[in-house]
Amino acid sequence: MTKVVQLTREGFERLQRQLDRENERLIEATGILRETMASGDNFDDTGLEDAKREKGLIEARVEELEDTLARSVLIESPVGIDTITLGATVRLREERSGKELKVQLVSAPEASILEAGIAKVSEDSPLGRQLKGRKANDQFSVELPTNQLNYKVLSIESA
Repeated sequence: MTKVVQLTREGFERLQRQLDRENERLIEATGILRETMASGDNFDDTGLEDAKREKGLIEARVEELEDTLARSVLIESPVGIDTITLGATVRLREERSGKELKVQLVSAPEASILEAGIAKVSEDSPLGRQLKGRKANDQFSVELPTNQLNYKVLSIESA
């Protein structure tokens, strides 16, 4: 059974732009491969192998993006909710350092380090698993291989 991928509109559009860029790269890589093969220079097979390998990597990325987008279902950013769900933007405070951060709970394909001041956190990550279902003022811990982080949910906002 095919697994549905829930994406925010912004995440869907970002993946679509990535797919467009990868398709452009694929056209370029195909041209380079054709030129390398047409040159008939058998003295340097590494150039041909490198071109084939690069084209194969790009094709795999295109296939992955197409698959993700084909299985995607758009979710709307929740408004006026009191429980953290997929798509929710959350303001947190790490208790030990007092540092505040803003994160959005998203599916794995749209997770990223930082985008517009908001970390896109995968629902499958240690932090994401702990966020789901929490409410404002909840406190929780995230176990990492090297330490434990303690957070407090300050607010749940729409994106």
